[in-house]
Amino acid sequence: MKLSARNQLPGTVVEVSQGAVNGIVKIEVAPGLVISSSITNAAIEDLGLTVGSKAVAVIKASNVIVGVED
Repeated sequence: MKLSARNQLPGTVVEVSQGAVNGIVKIEVAPGLVISSSITNAAIEDLGLTVGSKAVAVIKASNVIVGVED
């Protein structure tokens, strides 16, 4: 897979939960480090994502929002 995004984190799917239209996929990219992504149920099915599947979390963003407690 060749992509322009440079932040490509390979890992293993540890959880898949589908909703009415979208689902949440959780990928463990390092021990104890899990990245969550909201994608369509159709994409989950098309990619064949199940617990234990190998997947790559690809992050491409122009903004990062940081917050702190008041």
